[in-house]
Amino acid sequence: MMRLLLCFLVCILSHGLVEAQSTAYVFQFGPTAGLQKWDNSSGREPLFQYHGAISMEGINNEDPRGSFYMQLGYHVKGSATRYRFFNINSGAPSGTATERFKFNNFSLAIGFKQRFKENSIGTVRYFYMGGLRGDYTYSTNIDELAERNSCNPGYYPFMVGVQRWMGGFTVGGGIELDFSELVGAQVQLTVNPDVTPQYRSNAVNNVIDTCFNGPNFSIPERRIRNTTVELSIGLRLLRKVVVVD
Repeated sequence: MMRLLLCFLVCILSHGLVEAQSTAYVFQFGPTAGLQKWDNSSGREPLFQYHGAISMEGINNEDPRGSFYMQLGYHVKGSATRYRFFNINSGAPSGTATERFKFNNFSLAIGFKQRFKENSIGTVRYFYMGGLRGDYTYSTNIDELAERNSCNPGYYPFMVGVQRWMGGFTVGGGIELDFSELVGAQVQLTVNPDVTPQYRSNAVNNVIDTCFNGPNFSIPERRIRNTTVELSIGLRLLRKVVVVD
């Protein structure tokens, strides 16, 4: 999946930059709401984290409405379990605790951006976008969670099941604002579902209960898939090339 994305990225971006006369660089960051589906169920709660990315766009000076982009980013994905405690006597809420399942990913994406509206003075442009994405998971905290809660091994994923390479796509939109001819800002909202799983493990039978000396039990097959919703605020720098006859 990653090799196909890289080949597609090089071919498309090279074509776009050959026709383009200018290049825009966007440095962006913002909050992330991580969602995960475990075993085809949707009972997980969101994980609120962050992301950052650098992107490059090839822009044709003759028709700047559409452009190809390439983006390299860092994204914290995952989900959360929130435990809510109540006063035994009154039943009133007495506090909460959150258990975070975090997967720290680098991503490489390529896609197309279409600008479709401009105001009367030309300083604000609206756009929508979409593209393909490949992710690499370089670290996670699920092994730390399992060590702290060794009496429930069936609840926590195993490190051996973590998929390091994943693929997905991105859709979204936003606005571009110009501060000057070469400097501007960008606000963007995207939804980023993964097509391939973040975690995959087969069923495990006859697991020994080492905590309560109970009967052996089985851990069912497990699949975990990511989706993130990201709000990005960025600085946009334009490297403009002017052809002089």
